[in-house]
Amino acid sequence: MVGPEHHAIPPWPEDLDEFREHVRRWCRQWIPADWRQTQTGASDAEFQRFQQDWFQRLRSAGFAVPHWPAEFGGGMTVSHQIVLYQELAAHDAPRLVLAFVAIHHAAATLLAAGTAEQRARHLPAILDGEIWVQGFSEPDAGSDLAALRTTACRDSGDWVITGQKVWASGAQYAHWCLLLARSDPSAPARQGISYFLVDMRSPGIEVRPIRQATGESHFCEIFLDQVRVPASAMIGAENAGWQVAQRTLGAERGLTMLELAERLGNAGFRRLVADAARIGPGGRALDDPVVGDRLAELEIELTGLRAMCRDLVQRHETNTVGPADASIVKLYYSELLQRMTDFGAELGGVGAHAVLSKPMSGGWESGAWVLDFVSSWEWTIPGGTSEIQRTIIAERGLGLPREPAVGGR
Repeated sequence: MVGPEHHAIPPWPEDLDEFREHVRRWCRQWIPADWRQTQTGASDAEFQRFQQDWFQRLRSAGFAVPHWPAEFGGGMTVSHQIVLYQELAAHDAPRLVLAFVAIHHAAATLLAAGTAEQRARHLPAILDGEIWVQGFSEPDAGSDLAALRTTACRDSGDWVITGQKVWASGAQYAHWCLLLARSDPSAPARQGISYFLVDMRSPGIEVRPIRQATGESHFCEIFLDQVRVPASAMIGAENAGWQVAQRTLGAERGLTMLELAERLGNAGFRRLVADAARIGPGGRALDDPVVGDRLAELEIELTGLRAMCRDLVQRHETNTVGPADASIVKLYYSELLQRMTDFGAELGGVGAHAVLSKPMSGGWESGAWVLDFVSSWEWTIPGGTSEIQRTIIAERGLGLPREPAVGGR
């Protein structure tokens, strides 16, 4: 992939209409027109190479990390970021799949709790293509993250980590891992956890991709067998990993949801309408009033979702976000994604089940609707299951009584 040379990012036009036209011109020039074709059936090596080239193309334009502070290559206003993500979605740009954890989760954690040395080491490396994975969930500690059992023990000034992580997205490509481990087994569950930056090339680490129902291996298991990490790899204070992890998880809110909502409501919805307008054996599905009503309902819901996400981003900027607002957006997005992809599979009929691959650099609204629908169930689990989101909304948002603990404890 040939892109512009790296250069200092020029000031963006302050006027949002001018900036929107600037982004549109860039999209027309630099988004690969054939990326969906070349990324369908791509090998792991081809996928990784495409992702890293696409990241550098965005970086050269100043579009890769607009949410970072200006001194690290960002500095774009929230209003400009909203326009940027709207236009990238409208022009069906590839997603930054492999860089997602690095530019959102790792960066947010480093900026909030990292030392100057940790930020100086990793933030420039992320811009150069360093890939990160999140090592939080475990076989018996998914939604109940405080139940994790991976251990971290001191040894001659280092930490020795042993345990297992699961559902680690993209671990087979990662250079570094954001990892939680229990450093004080005698402390209460949330008070004995420490947070580490772990080099995935360390001896004792094994990654096993998990083959999914869609044929992909997006999720992985990570096994750690006495992995030695230096004391300088801890981020935040010892046994304060739970508090640092909240900064990491907070990166899943705001602009990340805005980007996903714009992709779903823009190019994704256009593909759904185009499928309904296609002439089949029985004519056009779009001519059926029931289909028209369903599409209208989805468009109304998508308009609401996009407005909620823009509002959430703007209130993040002014520190006026409510304690359950992010849960509302995440829950609404995940279940609307399921409804939309389910309808796409219904429109596609039996033929949709014969589509066995989709672009590797795409999202959950690729137009391969059966695969999209199967994949959409991922969204009701990670980042807190839908059941947990509803509990947060009830207790923190509506002030309802807390749910009783299991066993009455």
